[in-house]
Order: sequence, then structure tokens, then C-alpha cells
Amino acid sequence: MEQRATDAGPPAPQPAPPLLQVNNIEVVYNDIILVLRGLSLSVPKGEIVALLGANGAGKSTTLKAISGLLWGEDGAVTRGEILFEGERINGLAGDKIVRRGIFQVMEGRRIIADMTCLENLKLGAFTRRDRGVRRDIEMVYDYFPRLKERTGLAGYLSGGEQQMLAIGRALMARPKLILMDEPSMGLSPLLVKEVFGIIRKLNRDLGITILLVEQNARMALQAASHGYIMEQGKIVLDGTASELIGNEDVKEFYLGGSEERRSFKNLKSFRRRKRWL
Repeated sequence: MEQRATDAGPPAPQPAPPLLQVNNIEVVYNDIILVLRGLSLSVPKGEIVALLGANGAGKSTTLKAISGLLWGEDGAVTRGEILFEGERINGLAGDKIVRRGIFQVMEGRRIIADMTCLENLKLGAFTRRDRGVRRDIEMVYDYFPRLKERTGLAGYLSGGEQQMLAIGRALMARPKLILMDEPSMGLSPLLVKEVFGIIRKLNRDLGITILLVEQNARMALQAASHGYIMEQGKIVLDGTASELIGNEDVKEFYLGGSEERRSFKNLKSFRRRKRWL
């Protein structure tokens, strides 16, 4: 009699849950202005994810919702949830979110101009109570040697050096996830390449997960593994970085080239939304 096989083998491995999961959130300012409209995205651990979109799409608001900074602008998450390592964090104060392992590098750097580089770096470690701060300052100097040479006030640093200081200050919190808002803003093309090289190196060397908001879509997608595109408070398109780079709509509207359209004259934004929504 033929024996029937009963061993189905080991179960297939389940994919790891994302480090950050944003589920269908809405954000309202001043109890009136709806900015985010059912936005969802996920950020896998150890990856760089790009969040792209035109000015006013809601990218910075998304980062502030995650980092708990909406309250300073009379904003609030009124619907949905934000999960970090599987635990809900929307509603927590910003300092508690930093202690959980999330640090935001703000648009425009936001370094303290009348403090030295060293004092700015120490400020990034304000939530820590361990003895490794001095060692981590040296680690920051290894990544950004110019900061060690700058002993004066941070307000006298160049734009690129201020961006390096802002990233170094984030590293001092020992984050698991860094939210970067427009790191290339105001920088020369040469410095933009340098900053993005540093971003990739931090991700590769330290395993830090990065959610990157950036107007320079080409540089962002070259650094990222996955990307999302926002329009008017919603995600309208997402995919792997290579898929987005090859997408004709993305080429046309964000990468500065398309086989179909060479001129942006008379271009209306609703055409883009109509194709993607």
C-alpha cells in the first residue's frame, strides 16, 4: 500500500513587520484645515525610503506627525495611527518619541546659531543618561571631520557644514529612525552629492533607517530602496526606487525629462492627479 506523504515541510517565513507603519492618518491644523487625507506608508527596518512631492503636498507635515511636533503649530493627528516597532506613538510628546528612537532633522537645519558645534552635538544627546556621549561625539567627528575643526559659533558655519552638524546632532540621540526634511536645500550641487553620500554611508555603516523628504527627486531615488509620491495630502504612487525612476509620469514631473513631453508650458497639476488617483 502506497504511503501518503503527510509532511508539508516547514512553514514559509513571514516577512518582518516594518519599523514604521503609518495607517490612514488625517492631520488637521487649527481644528479646520485638513492637510493629510488618509495617508498610509511603511518604512522597513534598515532601509532608506523617499517621500517626494511638490511644495505644499504635505511631506513636512507627515514627518512632524511621526515625530510628535505638530502641537507647536496647532496641528493634530485626528484619525488613523502611527506605529513604531509595533507600538502606537501618535499622541506621545516629542521628547518621548525621541527616546523611542526617532529623530527629525528639520528643514533649514535649525541648528542653534549662538552655540558652538560641540554644544549643538551635546544638545542632541539631551535624552540620554549613559556614559557614551563623548565616544559618540568622536564618532560624529569621524564622519564629519570639518566639524572638529570648527570651534566657533555654529552660526558662522557654511550651509553644508550646518547640514552636517544637523545630521551629527541627530546621531547623538542614537536613533533607530532618522526623518530627514530637505537635506539638500540651499546647497551647491557638489555639497548635495557629499551630503547624500553621507546619508548612504550612515545607513550602510550604522544600519540607521531613514525616511527622506527631498525636492531633488533624482538624488533621493538613487539613495532610496523605495519611494512614495504625495499630492494634496495623499499618497498617489509608490514603488521601488527603480520602478519610480523608470515611470514616465515620474520622469515627466519630478526627474526633468520624458519621451512624451519636453515642455512644461501650460501644464496643469490636475492632469497628474487624474492619472495617478
